[in-house]
Amino acid sequence: MCIAPKNPSEATIAANRAAADKYEMANRQDFADSRRGLIADLPGNVTGADGHVVFDAQAFDYIGDESPAPDSVEPSLWRQSQMIRPGGLFEVTKGLYQVRNNDIANLTVIEGYDGLIVVDCMAGVESARQGTALIREHVSDKPVAAVIYTHTHIDHYGGVKGVVDPDDVASGKVPIIAPGHQFDKYAIGENVVAGNAMARRAAYAFGSLLEPGPQGFVTCGIGITTTAGPEVSYISPTDLITETGTRREIAGLEFEFLYAPDTEAPEEMHIWIPQLAALTCAENANHTLHNIQTLRGARTRDARNFARYLDETLERWGDEAAVHYGPHTWPVWGNENVTAFIESQRDTYKYIHDQALRLANKGFTPLEAAEVIELPEELGRNWANRGYHGTLHHDVRAVYTKELGMWDGDPVSLHPHPPAESARRFVEFAGADNILAEGRRAIDDADYRWAVEILHKLVFAQPDNTEAKNLQADAYEQMGYQAEGPQWRGIFLSAALELREGVKPMPFTTASKDTILGMPIDILFDFVAVHVDGPKATDVDLRIDFAFTDEDETWTMWIRRGTLNARRGTSPDTQLTVSGPKGALTAVLLQPGGASALVDSGAVSLDGDAEALTTLGSVLDEFEPAFPIVTP
Repeated sequence: MCIAPKNPSEATIAANRAAADKYEMANRQDFADSRRGLIADLPGNVTGADGHVVFDAQAFDYIGDESPAPDSVEPSLWRQSQMIRPGGLFEVTKGLYQVRNNDIANLTVIEGYDGLIVVDCMAGVESARQGTALIREHVSDKPVAAVIYTHTHIDHYGGVKGVVDPDDVASGKVPIIAPGHQFDKYAIGENVVAGNAMARRAAYAFGSLLEPGPQGFVTCGIGITTTAGPEVSYISPTDLITETGTRREIAGLEFEFLYAPDTEAPEEMHIWIPQLAALTCAENANHTLHNIQTLRGARTRDARNFARYLDETLERWGDEAAVHYGPHTWPVWGNENVTAFIESQRDTYKYIHDQALRLANKGFTPLEAAEVIELPEELGRNWANRGYHGTLHHDVRAVYTKELGMWDGDPVSLHPHPPAESARRFVEFAGADNILAEGRRAIDDADYRWAVEILHKLVFAQPDNTEAKNLQADAYEQMGYQAEGPQWRGIFLSAALELREGVKPMPFTTASKDTILGMPIDILFDFVAVHVDGPKATDVDLRIDFAFTDEDETWTMWIRRGTLNARRGTSPDTQLTVSGPKGALTAVLLQPGGASALVDSGAVSLDGDAEALTTLGSVLDEFEPAFPIVTP
């Protein structure tokens, strides 16, 4: 059953109108900058091979340039969404172009003397192909000379097969340049090993379950939207940058790199092109505050490193940079503006880091610190430091996680009852009727945070209590309407939707065919290992050798004491040897029951007791993509 969203309450309308007074709404420079250099509009929708719409070019037309913020959208978020709504091909500076806003990330193309250099490839092949076609039509038909990944996130490599032929990479004709010693490990491991949970959380955070509109999804803040069912591709890098100061000459242009690990991604780098006086700090400097801890789920980042590498960038190239272009949002032009932009971002991350730890050293818990820390006015009023991706509140808490770990320091939180059990006891003590009454009172008083907290107890104790779920949904909805951060809005409105209508099918997965097949072998075994049902496997004693014929490697895998381990080499005690190319062995590992069909087709061969695969299959768990979040 589809239930229409409710209107903003009078309290929400008043809160959003009051919020506008905090901002420099009269400052229109970003409106001009986000549209500067437009060469061509997007040609229309992005569609998949099966005809489904990957990106709807008209879905965000309701966000008009001059339209005031609806009462159901926080005005700062509305303004940011106006910045990133127009899509098309833009000239950033002579020889440097971007396709923006047909995907959550940008496609940047630099025209060299005899080839094109692509910097980041969007999240999906289809959007990248549309962007490449715009480049070919309006800029240049020169061949791709190189592809550069600035960091290990899926929206920067997922479209790579839309911009380059894999055969050209395999032959050595086109290098793929990327940062770090273990790019494959971090790029693929993050999106696959914990991918089911990450995708579910991401669907909430990025509003993928919501319909676009003033009472639903607005934009992602850092980009227009996550696209619908794109083809996510992957090609491993061929040229790794591991030291600052490394240079490459590509298509007659010089590229200099600053290695910036453990910042916005585990492996990341900044790029300087001296002939163009063009700089990118990758995703360490954006027209938004970034995440120190993502809400979709990922490794916690180091806010101090954001500041450190931004300052090193200023030290190396700050006096020369004429333009800063990013993989998200729009560029910054003029040396004075570029340096001010980077300095402000640097100081924002440094302030968050330092003040969080100052209060930690005074005995504040993460939540207590997040409630009181505010940015200095000069930083807080800068549009580029507003919380359109990360937020100040959850970034402060993330600094605690990075530096002090998961425990907040309060003994009561060290060994609490699980949510459903705690809720059951609370409801037995307080009474369901009393909780409902308190929830209604809190909503009437516009105390929405307390309403969702108190009603959470009743929903988790009595998940079939429709009245409690609907009341909690009402409170979450108003919190979403008041949220400046689009991920907070997405989470609150998705919670309201799920409480009212139940769990919805997942719109995407982070584990695409290319990313699974691209996993290094050690990560492949890690991926299998997290599927092992430990209690079922407690008494299993299993050892299988896997000979990867196309990789010229053999690994031995064993399960004992409920744990799967693997290492290079063979075992004299193996029960079975499975031989074949990596793609076929990946299929055997993830779906052992299908091995016989692969044997029959000649894709793999077995030597030993084939029942070992039956045993393996019997202890592998399956993950439901659409597991419940707001109910137990």
